[in-house]
Amino acid sequence: MATQHSRSAARLMMAPAVILLLGWMLVPLTMTLYFSFKRYLPLRGGDQGWVGFENYVRFVTSSAFWPSVQATLIIVGGVLLITVIFGVLLALLLDQPMWGQGIVRILVIAPFFVMPTVSALVWKNMFMDPVNGLLAHLLEFVGLTPVEWLSQAPMTSIIMIVSWQWLPFATLILLTAIQSLDSEQLEAAEMDGAPPLARFGFIILPHLARAITIVVLIQTIFLLAIFAEIFVTTQGSFGTRTLTYLIYQRVLESQNVGLGSAGGIYAVILANIIALFLMRIVGKNLDA
Repeated sequence: MATQHSRSAARLMMAPAVILLLGWMLVPLTMTLYFSFKRYLPLRGGDQGWVGFENYVRFVTSSAFWPSVQATLIIVGGVLLITVIFGVLLALLLDQPMWGQGIVRILVIAPFFVMPTVSALVWKNMFMDPVNGLLAHLLEFVGLTPVEWLSQAPMTSIIMIVSWQWLPFATLILLTAIQSLDSEQLEAAEMDGAPPLARFGFIILPHLARAITIVVLIQTIFLLAIFAEIFVTTQGSFGTRTLTYLIYQRVLESQNVGLGSAGGIYAVILANIIALFLMRIVGKNLDA
């Protein structure tokens, strides 16, 4: 057992990293909170004094605020649904013995290492272009009219792009969970005559519950701040303006750092509400 002296030494050695991490998080948050109560126009005179909660009222009463929250939640929900369902299917497939299994796994995971701006440009120009895109040629091949994805189905397009980026992450986590499953349970169920769907529903899926919860939690934290894909593709048009992109637009249009800071605080509040809700689910699954 660790002695009191060793625990104190461990805390002392960890203190610099903890202090640095807290400073890295708290200093920007404190500055954002500070500027949210001020009218600060860098290109038009700088600091123009305190305005109290005026920035908060202006931001939340904007006609674009609630649609941006709705767009954010739709994108997050759509991406989570796709990545979890297809992540489970891909994990089951990659767990099967096949020729070149290692190469296949690398190819499946590769999109996760592509920068969001690069992947958005690839999808916009190579896949979704209504004239020269791959999807346009496939639709023409089967006798259908090409779709202008980014204007006719903008939300679907964004969800497809982001799902392509995050599917490898979900697949990797779920594949690791499947490989930790005791194969004797599946063999016993198979010997007892249980069909594949029954084995999946009563053995594999319950075993994946914790991994799915972790995937949902981690992806949600990052997806709430989605920005690059929207900036590269639709630039917030056609109902794809998320809360993060709205904050960017408000700062860019009004040149009011205080108004953007108030929007940032709203984004932090929304993220914490969702995180607390998800943490309760995680806690229940981990205690089960």
